[in-house]
Amino acid sequence: MTSEPTVVEQHSNEELTHLETLIADLQLKISNAEQLLFPFEQSLRNKIADLLVEERELTQLYKEQKAVKKEKRLEQKKKGKNYSAPVGLVTINKTATILESVSDIQEKKRLYKEAMVHVHPDKFSMQEDSQDIATEITSKLIQIYKTGTLEELQAFHAHIFNGNTAINLSNVAVTLNPIIDKYSYLKKEIARLEKQLKELVERHTYKVLTTYENPMSFVEELIVYFNDRIFKMKKRTRTK
Repeated sequence: MTSEPTVVEQHSNEELTHLETLIADLQLKISNAEQLLFPFEQSLRNKIADLLVEERELTQLYKEQKAVKKEKRLEQKKKGKNYSAPVGLVTINKTATILESVSDIQEKKRLYKEAMVHVHPDKFSMQEDSQDIATEITSKLIQIYKTGTLEELQAFHAHIFNGNTAINLSNVAVTLNPIIDKYSYLKKEIARLEKQLKELVERHTYKVLTTYENPMSFVEELIVYFNDRIFKMKKRTRTK
């Protein structure tokens, strides 16, 4: 006989559902924004392709000329009477930082291996649905392990073993950090998606796309802008 969920369990399930709904909603909004924005930006680039190439070439030339001038100034300083070469690098005691980094690396390895043992897709070869979910989880696990922080990996590890995925690991005995919020990973994911969405809708091209009666007319503004920039860059890079 299945027992009814307790008030605490019911509240926990409701919070989990709420967070997952928020994530799904943000992912949909991001997808919709990208489907509108990216083809529009590509159309703009196609219209001013020659100007973009010329501007990049002049920018690169300008950087190279600046580097040459800087080197010449340094050579002139070396010839001066008051010139003194830089002393050696200042030694900074980084022992504590190094030890902390080593400790973090070791803990990341432990969390990664512990999670991978229990969620590897091969363990669910006879359960197609679970295997697909396990594949998604391990892909995310690898990504966080390689590019994320210890805090991010701790949050995802807790996310997995707190029963927040469709894979049931309630019978697996692992040590969870009591400081880590049960839904820390989901909350961080929501914050990341909110930032991604904000960056998309605050792009000038998105505002053009959603406010101009004829968004492609923005090409004329871009042509004026790049022609002016190219004119100024030609003056800066002109040699006598």
